[in-house]
Amino acid sequence: MDESLRRVAAGLGVGRAHHHIFLCVDAAEPKCAPPVEAAAAWAHLKRRLAELGLEGRVHASESLPCVMRTKAGCMRVCRGGPIAVVYPEGVWYAGITVPVMERIVVEHLAGGQPVGSHRIAGAPLRPFKA
Repeated sequence: MDESLRRVAAGLGVGRAHHHIFLCVDAAEPKCAPPVEAAAAWAHLKRRLAELGLEGRVHASESLPCVMRTKAGCMRVCRGGPIAVVYPEGVWYAGITVPVMERIVVEHLAGGQPVGSHRIAGAPLRPFKA
């Protein structure tokens, strides 16, 4: 494996993340949410993670946990969006506006408490056993 790829991953905080949030933003055919609303929620997520020192990039102290974030094309729920899912808890959220994203960032990603009012499902990932 190319060592430069390992350095890039480490620089992004891979391996130190305590949460990973996926948000539907770039659907080829947006069916469940206006693209402008999804883009605003994504921009808010990026800004707030940086302001709170939770962004994935290397911190002053590399021992600090971080939050990874990923744009998703579609979360396949196809209504009530934008949709987000937060791992490792596997909490699914609907209706992600900027104020809702603020609550997810502060209460769930920074505080460890899922936001019940917009939660539509939840199940942590489990190892597959054949």
